[in-house]
Amino acid sequence: MHEKRFEGGIARLRAPERVQRMEVERVTDLCLENGEFASVLDIGTGSALFAETFAQRGLKVSGVDVNPEMLVAARQFVPGGDFRAGMAEALPYPAKSFDLVFLGLVLHETDDSLKALREARRVACKRVCILEWAYREQPFGPPLADRLDPKRLDTLSKQAGFSAREMLLLDWLVFYRLTI
Repeated sequence: MHEKRFEGGIARLRAPERVQRMEVERVTDLCLENGEFASVLDIGTGSALFAETFAQRGLKVSGVDVNPEMLVAARQFVPGGDFRAGMAEALPYPAKSFDLVFLGLVLHETDDSLKALREARRVACKRVCILEWAYREQPFGPPLADRLDPKRLDTLSKQAGFSAREMLLLDWLVFYRLTI
């Protein structure tokens, strides 16, 4: 999803890849479904595709990433956003700062998934959404050993204090909606 978007440096494309963009929009709509949200924290903003889509839906967007280049991109694609250096296990925000917290393909890369979920719950008021690679054999994504097993995520979400969990299998990914 990054290559064409970053050709020639960090330059905005006039016509983003439509199929990928439709998937981003679908996930964004799943995050916002059945809720009234004014603010979102995008953890691991990456190329800011989700942050940009949240902003287009009228949300105040903030984000964290460990990669300084990704933060530069996020600031360019979402000029009004608040993007800071940080990691999922230690978010630089006070408790209950955001209506929605979104972790896009982040948990399988964290050193401590439970701590990351607890941090997401700490800064969220209403909902935490997670996009992860599906735990099944397929040619995309990280090796199976590096993916987060849905049963493990269920256990971790209970340990982190979430009251309910919904899971949806998408084409290559799995989407979770966690209720505070």
